Amino acid sequence: MHRTARTASAATALAVAFGITACGSSGGEGVTADKKQTLTVWAMGAEGEKLADVAAVYQKANPHITVKVTPVGWDVAHQKLVSAAAAGNLPDVAQMGGSYMGEFAELGVLEPVDTSVFKKDDFFPAAWKQGETNGGVYGVPWYVDTRVLYYRTDLAEKAGADKAPATWQELRELATAYQDKAGTKWGIYIQGSGLDTVQSWYPFLYSAGGEIVTDDGKAVVDSPASVRALTEYGTYFDKGLTKKNVAPGYEVLKDFNTGDVPMFFSGPWIMSLINDGYPDLKDKWGVAKIPADKGSVSMAGGSSLVISKDSEHKAAAKDFVKYLTGTEGQKDWFTRSSDLPANTSAWDSGKLADDAGLRVFREQMESSKASPVQPKWTEISSKVDDAIASVTQGKASPQDAAEKAQSEIEGLVE
Repeated sequence: MHRTARTASAATALAVAFGITACGSSGGEGVTADKKQTLTVWAMGAEGEKLADVAAVYQKANPHITVKVTPVGWDVAHQKLVSAAAAGNLPDVAQMGGSYMGEFAELGVLEPVDTSVFKKDDFFPAAWKQGETNGGVYGVPWYVDTRVLYYRTDLAEKAGADKAPATWQELRELATAYQDKAGTKWGIYIQGSGLDTVQSWYPFLYSAGGEIVTDDGKAVVDSPASVRALTEYGTYFDKGLTKKNVAPGYEVLKDFNTGDVPMFFSGPWIMSLINDGYPDLKDKWGVAKIPADKGSVSMAGGSSLVISKDSEHKAAAKDFVKYLTGTEGQKDWFTRSSDLPANTSAWDSGKLADDAGLRVFREQMESSKASPVQPKWTEISSKVDDAIASVTQGKASPQDAAEKAQSEIEGLVE
C-alpha cells in the first residue's frame, strides 16, 4: 500500500452477515480474452487517478476490451472492498495492499494466481510474499515500497561526518552530533505515537532480527530481538534526540528544509517532493540504506493486483495484469507514477538503473521484509502501535510493553 491509510477490519463480521464462506464461489473462466467485453478495475489513491491513462494505452492495442477504471480513496478502500465482496460484486481486477490480502483470501473471493504465467523469480521476494497466504498465491506484485534513511549531507559535514551512518551506533552518534556540533534542534525524526507508528519502528525491528508474527503464525513480539529494537527506538526519545509528539498532519520536509530535523526514514516519493518543493536543498541531502544491527533490513510495502474469483472476464483480467506487471509495463508505470517496479527486470536500464538514489532503494528492497499475511493484521499492528507509544512516552519499559503486546496479539494470530 502506498503511503498507508488503515481502516479497522470488518471483513469477518460482514462475511457472517452476508453469508460469505471460506470456499467462496467461482464464476468460471467466462468470456475468453479475444471477445468484446468490459473489464472493471479498482485502484486506490494516486494510482487510481493515473491508471486510466495506462488503460487507454492498453485499449488501443486491444480495441475489443474496454477497461473501466474506478479510483477509490485509501480512506474508504477497505470498507468498499469488503462491502463489494459481501455483495458478490467485486471488480474484475483490484489493487490490494498487503495488509488486506489475508482477509480477502480467507473470505474465498480471490482467484488464485496462475503461477505458470506469473513467475515468482521475476519479482522482489518480499513483494511476492505479500500475495502468499493459506498455502496459495492470490496477488501479483504491482509496485513496491520500502524505507531508507534521508539525511542532510551539508549538516553532517558540520557535525564531523563524511558518510552516512551504517550501524545503529553510528546513527545515534550522528543524531547527537547534529545537535551538539551542527546546532540542529533535533537529531532525527521518528514517530512517537499514533496510527502506523509501527511503520517507523520496522527498520529497527527487522534489522535486529525480530518479527511481530512468524510466517507460521506464532506471535513473537516479546522476543529478545524485539525488546532490543524497542529499547533502541526509545533511546532517541529518552535522550531528546527526536520529538516526542507532533501535531496531526506534521510534514517532516519543512523541518528537513530548515535543518531542524536533519534525518528521517521514508519512502521513494520523498525524493521528488524534495526536488520539486525544496530546490534550495539541491546537493545538500542524500539517501542511505537502513543503519544495521544484525543486518540492514527495512519494511516492504506496496500493492498487488488481484482478480475476483467470481469474475466472468478472468482471461482478459489476467492479460491486463500481465501487461501492468511485465517489464515494459512496469517501466511505463514508473514514469507516470514514480512507484517503484516490483518486477526486477524493469530496473536494468534507464533512470531506474542510473539514478544513485534509486539504486539505494533497489539495494534496500533486496533485503526488505514483508509483514506476514494475517486476516487480523490491522488489529495486530495497532497493538504494536500502542506498545511503541507506551515506551516512547515513558509509560512502560520495553520489556513490559512487549509482553503486554504479546498477550494481546496471541489471540489474534491464525
